[in-house]
Amino acid sequence: MDAAAREFREETGFDVGAGPFIPLGTVRQPGGKLVEAWAVEFDLDERELVSNSLMIEWPPGSGMQRRFPEVDRGAWFSLKDANAKLLKGQLRLLDHFGKAVPA
Repeated sequence: MDAAAREFREETGFDVGAGPFIPLGTVRQPGGKLVEAWAVEFDLDERELVSNSLMIEWPPGSGMQRRFPEVDRGAWFSLKDANAKLLKGQLRLLDHFGKAVPA
């Protein structure tokens, strides 16, 4: 949980607080990466999102390094709209969220 809270803070600028946290399970993405997720309720204004950045080679194969934010923006979506936006390998997490959190 500490690592997840730290990652969330680094990638959004928000502190998730003390919970309670609702486990949503672990999914394996098509590339093999395991993603473990939790839900937590707290107030968050997505317009205040501030992300850390990372260096990557861009354009690929150019040898040039560029800095990009890890998260470019935040937004709120219905479960239906989120289904159209999430990576295929993470869709099961939305199913778990829909079952764990009352509408």
